[in-house]
Amino acid sequence: MASPLNCRMRFSMPLKHFLVLHLLVLCKKIIAEDVPNDFRGNEREALLALVAGFNNPFFHSNWTSIMCYKNDPPYWFGIECSDGRVTGVKLENMGLIGEIKIDSLFNLTELSFLSLKGNTISGQMLDFSNNQKLTEINLSYNKFDGSIPLSLLSLNSLVSLQLQNNNLSGSIPLFNQTSLRQFNVSYNNLSGAIPNTAVLQSFNKYSYIGNPKLCGPPSNSECNSKNDTYDNTNGGDNKSKVPFSSPIWIVVNIVALVVILFLFIIYFKKYKMLKKRLEEKHILYGDKFEEKNDHKINIENRGKRVAEAAAEGEERGKLVFINNQERQFELDDLLKASAEGLGKGNFGNCYKAMLESGPIVVVKRLRDLKPLSSEEFMKQVRVIAEQKHPNLLSLLGYYYSKDEKLLLYKFASNGNVYNRLHEGKGKPTRIPFRWSSRLSVARGVGRALEHLHLNAKSPNLVPHGNLKLSNVLLDENNNVLVTDYGLTSIVSSPLASQRTISYRAPEYQNNKKVSKKSDIWSYGCLLLELVTGRVSADSAPPGTNAVDLCSWVHRAVREEWTAEIFDVEIAVQRSANHGMLKLLQVAMRCCERLPENRPEISEVLREVESIVATADSEDDEEFSSIDQSLTEEYMSTPSRNSTIGESQ
Repeated sequence: MASPLNCRMRFSMPLKHFLVLHLLVLCKKIIAEDVPNDFRGNEREALLALVAGFNNPFFHSNWTSIMCYKNDPPYWFGIECSDGRVTGVKLENMGLIGEIKIDSLFNLTELSFLSLKGNTISGQMLDFSNNQKLTEINLSYNKFDGSIPLSLLSLNSLVSLQLQNNNLSGSIPLFNQTSLRQFNVSYNNLSGAIPNTAVLQSFNKYSYIGNPKLCGPPSNSECNSKNDTYDNTNGGDNKSKVPFSSPIWIVVNIVALVVILFLFIIYFKKYKMLKKRLEEKHILYGDKFEEKNDHKINIENRGKRVAEAAAEGEERGKLVFINNQERQFELDDLLKASAEGLGKGNFGNCYKAMLESGPIVVVKRLRDLKPLSSEEFMKQVRVIAEQKHPNLLSLLGYYYSKDEKLLLYKFASNGNVYNRLHEGKGKPTRIPFRWSSRLSVARGVGRALEHLHLNAKSPNLVPHGNLKLSNVLLDENNNVLVTDYGLTSIVSSPLASQRTISYRAPEYQNNKKVSKKSDIWSYGCLLLELVTGRVSADSAPPGTNAVDLCSWVHRAVREEWTAEIFDVEIAVQRSANHGMLKLLQVAMRCCERLPENRPEISEVLREVESIVATADSEDDEEFSSIDQSLTEEYMSTPSRNSTIGESQ
């Protein structure tokens, strides 16, 4: 039989295209035997109907050919498969705009997971009557309107329903499925009384906040009128209502308007007096903007919570420095410092504070925390502060009050690795991110992760939990510093499962478990992003064009176009070919779908440390791709092949 290289010379088309074509023909024949045509065709039509209203060119180029084959990784982006059937749809934070037909899901009868969160999808919600196997639905952070569909009540296996931050109206249906563990309809336009079912009453007020017309427990608003109770019945006539056009209503409205105007005048006068007093104490309130060289620096609500506490007579918190470090500044110095927004993270916003006399520090303003007391918060923070390693960004101090929690870190002047890898690509002003620098990042992150794993307080604890390139920083000497570690211990668990990387590992999707092996999976995704130069869908910012790197790389190896995996910035460095291939092998082992098949971090680090860093040379750029013989040598090793077999 002719080798793949001989086939490349014998056919005029490129080997990649030939193999893809051959694979598609073969798969089509096999699937025709294994999956009934009606199932396959109906599910394909349903998926295409689901995205038809978006008119997004991404689906035209990526949703082609077959979707699923047995238990192979799905062939379509954002799709999950089992036994050749579609079981999940995950199209999160893709900037999708448009409407979805209500009956788009009718033919996806095996669907158990649906997530369209973080887009701009409008229109009425879907009909779930034919999707009886659904366990998780996440349509949050969109623009769905209309009422919550009653078809959701028939889903007896429903575990999680996330509908927050939409434009839904009407009353809440009588959910009473005992399987329901997560429920959130906050920040909509819902009205009426919250139904008194055991399930709905088991969730706290944060599942319902942001709906001004919603009343009754567990919310803080009482239902004072019959109209509130009526809104929750979804039917019936209310003939006792007084017409809005009657004289009584006109008088009532005029009186109410006068009262509101009077109260507003009193409030405004008190506000001016309070603002003047606070400014005398150098406490800033509200959103401020400073003009510097025609550049606006946004200081978001700097000192707002402290001012509120002072206005209510509460005791101000205390700025605490870790490990009895010498106090270099006070809280007032920090509040008066000029600040610059560095970005919004999963656990809070970060600011660069430039003190008048003192160091430049980063202030992380925490949000969505567990309801911890002062002692519990300080205990958790000190556990984080005890982690000392050259590749971990050390915690300088913290501030705790009732309404404000801050963490203070040293400022890393060279930014984060995500920006270093992806920003400015293709522009003449970009400084290439060479192989030796990427390998240095892989080693630094691996060393930090090993330290966290070996010093974890519990064997099942996820020591980092949110490992991604944007949480890897470079200081003034380009030393690698990992940040955001340990924060999952103080963040609300439902929010951690939505926002952190470890919870996107395959084992959490299957059995809702995370462990140290979830960190290993995140580390593998980070390595794949370093060697491919592509943005990982699991850690991509909203609106970014990203791919499922694990599935994409496995498919590339399976279809024998491995040489095209690597980022062109390092692929031209011929002397680094061996190292890049070895790091790719390590990454693929870390990305095994089964946690037990992933190596421990110490074993992973030994392999990464053994990779020889070659000197970056401009002479390498005359070579346009990796030597095909090297690709075959490294990708056909027994250990590598067994790994791929297990992942399938």
